Amino acid sequence: MPPADTPLSVSDLNRRARQLLEQGIGEVWVEGELSGVSRPASGHLYFTLKDSSAQLRCALFRQRARFVAAPMRDGDRVRVRGQVSLFEPRGDYQMIVEAVRLAGEGELLLALAQLRQRLADEGVFANARPLPYPPRHLLVLTSPSGAAIRDVLAVLGARWPLTQVTLIGVPVQGREAAPALIAALGLLNRQQALDPARDAVLITRGGGSLEDLWAFNDEHLARAIFHSRLPVVSAVGHEIDTTLADLAADLRAPTPSAAAEMLVPDRRDLSRRLQELEQRLARCTQARLARESQRLDHARARLRHPGDVLARQRQALNEREDRLVRALRTRLAGEREQLRHLTRRLAACHPQREAEQAESRLARAQERLAQAMRRRLAHSHDRLAGLARQLQTVSPLAVLGRGYAILQDEQGQVVRRAADTQPGQALTARLGEGRLRVEVKRRLK
Repeated sequence: MPPADTPLSVSDLNRRARQLLEQGIGEVWVEGELSGVSRPASGHLYFTLKDSSAQLRCALFRQRARFVAAPMRDGDRVRVRGQVSLFEPRGDYQMIVEAVRLAGEGELLLALAQLRQRLADEGVFANARPLPYPPRHLLVLTSPSGAAIRDVLAVLGARWPLTQVTLIGVPVQGREAAPALIAALGLLNRQQALDPARDAVLITRGGGSLEDLWAFNDEHLARAIFHSRLPVVSAVGHEIDTTLADLAADLRAPTPSAAAEMLVPDRRDLSRRLQELEQRLARCTQARLARESQRLDHARARLRHPGDVLARQRQALNEREDRLVRALRTRLAGEREQLRHLTRRLAACHPQREAEQAESRLARAQERLAQAMRRRLAHSHDRLAGLARQLQTVSPLAVLGRGYAILQDEQGQVVRRAADTQPGQALTARLGEGRLRVEVKRRLK
């Protein structure tokens, strides 16, 4: 530490003050009213937190500002958590904010988030029924004295005055609001059969604080909207406000005026569209008439008087008749020539002539056969005589004629050796002329 009489620089003093603030107080929760909320391009958020007798400058840097769900509007009462510090360059006493929560709403918002998750898990937010476009009879549940009904009627009157609108006056704020909305919605569903033209319900009100819109976060109202047979459109508060009624409805609109715009078309747009369609129809009609007129002209150009057609057909008939006559004459001449040719062939092949020719051929064949037989017999006779002479030359009878004999035993076997005989055996001797019966007396060596 420097001596007490040694002066400090401004920077040293501010640094010591900052350290004392940060270490002495630390991180705390502070509640107050927002004022002078500033959002520069850097993304940081600067504001003043005040009460009836004091104020505190606050800085919420960009890294933390993007996690803040509170709207941060001047006049809102909030509870912030941060560290008291000092901005040394200017010596400004300030609080570096880490979290922001609407004052008194922390537990309430937590309960609402839990209810919202439970209803989502049950499918209460899964409505997607088709909406009539445009509705014939729109039933509006809202305050009769609020700005919402005036905005809805103004938009509907300007865009589509054909839709019938029935106002069902109900409170839209306070304890009576949710039961009144539930009862009115149930009555409208029960009366649907009496008037089928009633085809859509709009639940709406203007903007307000969380407390003002709290009736539309009622669990029973969300379930009544989910079970409604009539399709429901919800337009509660501003675009940043989202209630359970909005989530349970078949269609959610950011504002009452936006709901009216989403429910009906703009008659001016339809009028322009009709004019465009009328012009297109006129152009198409003119083009079609022009094409049909051109086709008619072409048809007229191709059209001929029936007398001309008959004359051309008569001429064509005469030409075909001439060609037919010439063809018949040519065919007849050819058939006559064919007939003459066949007649000549028939005459050349007459049966009598064929018989005469066959008889002549038969006579010649018989003559040739007789000559061939005589030549064949003579040849055979000469050959037989030669063979007889050859046979006579080698015949054993010729040998016998020269004085030889052939001995045969009783069985007719020729005896060639003396050893084959026995004394007293009878033999037959065949001579050149005649036979002898002889007996073996004895065998000579």
